[in-house]
Amino acid sequence: MARCSAAVAASFVVSTLLLIWSCWHIHTSSGAPWAISGSHTSLYVRSLEASVDMPLDADVFQVPPGFNAPQQVHITQGDYFGKAVIVSWITPYEVESPNVYYGTDKENYSLTAMAELTTTYTAYNYTSGFIHHCTLDNLEYNTTYYYKLGEGNVMREFSFTTPPECGPDMPYTFGLIGDLGQTADSNATVEHYVQSKGQTVLLVGDCSYADKYPFYDNNRWDTWGRFIERSAAYQPWLWTPGNHDIESGPTFGEFNEFKSYMHRLQTPYMASQSTSPLWYAIQRGPAYIISLSSYSSFVTYSPQYQWLKAELLKVDRTKTPWLIVMMHVPLYNSNCHHYLEGEAMRSVFEAWFVEYKVDIVFAGHVHAYERSHPVSNVLFNLTNDACQPIFNEDAPTYVVIGDGGNVEGLAVPYMEPQPEYSAFREASFGHGLLDIMNRTHALFSWHRNQDGLSVVADSAWLNNQYWKSSSRMQI
Repeated sequence: MARCSAAVAASFVVSTLLLIWSCWHIHTSSGAPWAISGSHTSLYVRSLEASVDMPLDADVFQVPPGFNAPQQVHITQGDYFGKAVIVSWITPYEVESPNVYYGTDKENYSLTAMAELTTTYTAYNYTSGFIHHCTLDNLEYNTTYYYKLGEGNVMREFSFTTPPECGPDMPYTFGLIGDLGQTADSNATVEHYVQSKGQTVLLVGDCSYADKYPFYDNNRWDTWGRFIERSAAYQPWLWTPGNHDIESGPTFGEFNEFKSYMHRLQTPYMASQSTSPLWYAIQRGPAYIISLSSYSSFVTYSPQYQWLKAELLKVDRTKTPWLIVMMHVPLYNSNCHHYLEGEAMRSVFEAWFVEYKVDIVFAGHVHAYERSHPVSNVLFNLTNDACQPIFNEDAPTYVVIGDGGNVEGLAVPYMEPQPEYSAFREASFGHGLLDIMNRTHALFSWHRNQDGLSVVADSAWLNNQYWKSSSRMQI
């Protein structure tokens, strides 16, 4: 009875919010949302000076006390459906038994798993510590687990909560961060996110910015790993690769792309039958998340193309109604930085995004924030002039969120006049939240870093592309 009452109360709250929203969101006869809300460039102005990385002795970079203590602890989803977690950590020296002790009772770590992979790598004159990856599987849904790493006086304790079982009306909140780096602005972004209600981070590429240092100093991967631990050790971070994660330097003998990224950051790519850790898919609560690689081949018949074609056919919107795509290079962007850089991928994949009714596409790369209206440009071909994006109610909303705070600073200026497809844009640092309410509605909000505070500077309700049909609502 208590569960029933709670469900009724929750339903009432959501219904009330939607009623308020529907009264506000009045459509014109054209049906185009920009006919009402238009295109808006924020007047908020912040310093455009590039940030600098925090010093190596910053408190957020501190090495845990004790000999060979586990550090740079982070977790990610370890399977297709959310019943497994990959725990990753680094020890400066080799350990005999890289175990994870875990259980649902903090006073009784009843289960033990040993890392299935321990690896090291070199990059120019840098040699990594021992990087351990351990999968905890067969977990219960919607359950808090406590886990500890290390032995004796260097043992460290953490916790995480598994998602609800995949289902259409399971509320869930994702955090969105891009192009993070490790500056004071990056620190503000992470701190503000930690204080939010986010349950899982989608990081849309460009992690440590170690490649901004001579010979891609991988010590800056170590500081970055310790920096994000306050969040990443307690909830999954899901990654997609960016250009600053490539780190190929033939002039000093580094020919392998994504070496640091792939040694350190695991993905459950094989669970979705991907052939590369750089692109994969997972299901989590009410969401089906597809992560694409902007820097791997995506042309017709390439492995990524063939995989995505097959993966989209697997999506069951009655089970996971929210279809989310993340990548690094944006397909729509009105900033002068990286303008039209995503055109090649757009020309290949956009028609699929419309056909399969993708709800929202997150990208980074541009160090600013921008949200589009639902828009497409699928009519264009070489024999017509239909080369302008148009409102398309079946198309995704595109969000650029490469504003994590990295050392390169903010991206300005924007193209003028602002294109009609662009709903809101601002050159500031911050993070986003996608708050999924139920199968039909989600609230996206962007939180600006402003004077030490996290300020909601933009928000928009999203109608689920699949479930907005009244006929489907009768199912």
